[in-house]
Amino acid sequence: MKRLWAVLLLLAGSVVVAGPAQAAVEEEDILDQLRKVPGLTVVEEQTAPAPYRFFVLTITQAADHRDPSAGTFEQRMTLLHRGTDRPTVLHTTGYGVPGYVFRAEPTRLIDGNQLSVEQRFFTPSRPAPADWSDLTIWQAATDHHRIVEALAPLYPAKWISTGASKGGMTSIYHRRFYPSDVDGTVAYVAPQDVVNREDSAYDKFFTTVGTDAACRAALDNVQIEALKRRSALVARYEAWATANNRTFTIVESADRAFEFLVNGAPWAFWQYSGQSQCGSVPATTASDEAILGWLDAVFGLDANTDQGISGYVPYYFQAAAQLGYPVIKLKHLAKLQRYPGEDRAESYVPSDLHPRFHPLAMTDIDLWVRLAGRELLFVYGQNDPWGAEPFHLGPGTRDSLSYVAAGANHGANISLLTPEEAATATAALQRWAGVTAKARQATAFDPVLDAYNPALDRRYNR
Repeated sequence: MKRLWAVLLLLAGSVVVAGPAQAAVEEEDILDQLRKVPGLTVVEEQTAPAPYRFFVLTITQAADHRDPSAGTFEQRMTLLHRGTDRPTVLHTTGYGVPGYVFRAEPTRLIDGNQLSVEQRFFTPSRPAPADWSDLTIWQAATDHHRIVEALAPLYPAKWISTGASKGGMTSIYHRRFYPSDVDGTVAYVAPQDVVNREDSAYDKFFTTVGTDAACRAALDNVQIEALKRRSALVARYEAWATANNRTFTIVESADRAFEFLVNGAPWAFWQYSGQSQCGSVPATTASDEAILGWLDAVFGLDANTDQGISGYVPYYFQAAAQLGYPVIKLKHLAKLQRYPGEDRAESYVPSDLHPRFHPLAMTDIDLWVRLAGRELLFVYGQNDPWGAEPFHLGPGTRDSLSYVAAGANHGANISLLTPEEAATATAALQRWAGVTAKARQATAFDPVLDAYNPALDRRYNR
């Protein structure tokens, strides 16, 4: 009996002593385990608010997954570690990856880990030398597949993929080629341009968007006025470029860059701001300075310079090769344009690159979603131009949902849906993530972690 009590006391003592010590070992173990993953490098660990840890990582990827002899590159990622027993969110940016701590909406809703991945060919995740024919949706999907394979042993619970805008598109492409890698996908404000030459949905959008026809008219009128004042405004634009060491080699001239800026201003207005900002649209009697200042605030004078474009050349290349790119008719500007129909993806690609368009790439994705898609959740904003050509569920799609947030722009998310829609969407996400009913209380919004919205990061306007 004494021996039994001694054993029990020893076990009890072990529990008391091992509790915090065991937690400390676990904190050390995740770093040790990451360092043991083949091909994975822990670049640094940064400070993160409890209960998280935050790591900057790279993983060695084949430049061409069909030809391993073609060389490798280091793909950058960040890891927001919550716990190896928690579900994991694969957050695909579609662009570069932010180097600071943030939490995507699904990560908060399932209280999970988050692995944010930089898209191949975005600096510094680019092979050297770079063969741009390797920048395809299949190659990128295979990057993500290898990442899941590498880290799933460390994070054996359910996986959810997510992304906003091009990141949302990227998450769907990953599911198309590797449908079993994750257990569900949340794609925010993700366009799907199935037939690149058919863009009438965008033209229709700009005749109906918002609740105020006067706002749409004001946007049209300021475009017309800007092109009427082309000579004076381009001179100001060139002076600004000189003062800020900006050049226009890729788009060929400041005049062409200016016209493209004017073309895209209403698109950027509805994408990033919207109905509440209609009062900020300059009148046709506004000064040159006021009109150019508004164009800068809405679109960005830097967006069409070499320096503004260079970081996003991989996007424009992909748009010209596979994704498609919206070309708006802009009939009200027809008599004032010098470069009609030229505001397309190819115009933002350096002349030494030669993307060749593959018209069936998006058709293949569309058919997969409609006929075989599973566990997909799409969220769009009613006033977001990119939602004019959305992904569509079809007769073969299973356990999937699609919503449009009323009045929302490119920052639409689950929290902006109606309470009933948000509850249904959240329940589906948590079910896919294996979050039990007992633990389904969503984590509270934290401004430090959750205020950043990848879709509203002004990477590009069109």
